Amino acid sequence: MVDQATHQTDGETVIATKRHHDQTQPSLKRWFKHLFYFKSSKSVINPSQAQQIADAIRDAEQGHRGEIQVIIEGSLPNAVAFEHNCQQRAEQLFAEYRVWDTEYNSGVLIYLNLCEHDVEIVADRGIHQAVTAEYWQTVCQSMLPFFKEKQFADGICHAVAQLGETLNQFYQQHESKDLAQQPDPQGNELSDMPKLL
Repeated sequence: MVDQATHQTDGETVIATKRHHDQTQPSLKRWFKHLFYFKSSKSVINPSQAQQIADAIRDAEQGHRGEIQVIIEGSLPNAVAFEHNCQQRAEQLFAEYRVWDTEYNSGVLIYLNLCEHDVEIVADRGIHQAVTAEYWQTVCQSMLPFFKEKQFADGICHAVAQLGETLNQFYQQHESKDLAQQPDPQGNELSDMPKLL
């Protein structure tokens, strides 16, 4: 299944995806683009902004069993860029950082690639069933005004808050009252700090 929406604003493209692995053609152009992109994630997210994102994730994860992970990457690694696009990279990181490995299959990854101006949202099957493609589009579109102003941390925090509300509503509707009111038995399964690659 592939659900995709692309938003373009002032030369920036944001793609929201909820899909399985797609085939991508090798691209020398993409490889060169990433090879010569020198802005790192740490140049746009300082330690206090990383803590701001972590605090937003902590707040968004209260009251339900969902888990949110944020990964920001300047450019695709040279070994990846020739054969893989950002969507495939997001899926790779989803697996590598074990976002899928939560007790209730409720992990959601927000992946931002600065070189491509690309946002990918990868959701595990526990939450995938709860939302539509239009929802992912809405979350990504809500980040655009922040990213246009280079307010990356604020845009991510805004999206994290939206995801938190959705996860909370989903678990309140789909769990028994007794189970919904119990604390998450696994606690915080994923680190709240964003990964800056």
